[in-house]
Amino acid sequence: MIEWNVDPTIFTLGPLSPRWYGVLFATAFLLSYQVMKKIFLTEKKELKDLDLLTIYMIAGTILGARLGHVLFYEPEIVLNNPFELFAIWHGGLASHGGALGIITGLWLFHRKRRGYSMTWLLDRLAIVAALSGMCIRIGNLFNSEIVGRPTDVPWAFWFKLNDVLPVWRHPAQVYEAVLCLVIFLGLWLLYRKGVATATPGRLFGIFLVVLFTGRFLVEFLKEHQVEFEASLPIDMGQILSLPFIAAGVWYLVRSNAGSSPSASVR
Repeated sequence: MIEWNVDPTIFTLGPLSPRWYGVLFATAFLLSYQVMKKIFLTEKKELKDLDLLTIYMIAGTILGARLGHVLFYEPEIVLNNPFELFAIWHGGLASHGGALGIITGLWLFHRKRRGYSMTWLLDRLAIVAALSGMCIRIGNLFNSEIVGRPTDVPWAFWFKLNDVLPVWRHPAQVYEAVLCLVIFLGLWLLYRKGVATATPGRLFGIFLVVLFTGRFLVEFLKEHQVEFEASLPIDMGQILSLPFIAAGVWYLVRSNAGSSPSASVR
């Protein structure tokens, strides 16, 4: 068992207090850019388009994650102080909202660069989205947040910043980080084998089904994020995962039928 007592702040130097979560969030974008750069070069796409795509992805991820958290978990924030909606530095980012933000950003990019179909973008962004998810969940671990329920498994964590007395919990953040790493490696291998070209939409479908099914299952091991979840039959994270799983199944069925699910999106 592991006693986890890591300071979320890396160091403090005057007004400068960088946090592990922020560093890992930035690392997610840096790693994603490098992977996408390799894809763009391999497929002989313009790197200037990747730069524009990256801007859309950063904006979509941050705004979508913040908006998702407020709408799905703390809607009272908007009623009490509407400007708090944009206070991302106060914390509160939802991965489901981030996913919707990314898809919206891809659609806006597609509107500007018609040479990239939505399916082409979704298949390739799924690869780096999994890599980014791994980094962000490690950031959650350094923040000692999104903790699991009490357990006696040998790899349990005692999050000392949260629990004064020893409470051994599932390291839910680690579970999801490992899941994202496995998805990234699997999707990258399939991409290298030419699956994205041979069956457009399949990589994105696999990503949605595996990631959000895993997310649905891990939620059983997590503590509630907000109080109202205790009155729900399943957690909000599980409720929000179901439409993504359904969308993933739809993409897989369409790709198996040899049809590009969103090739006609304009």
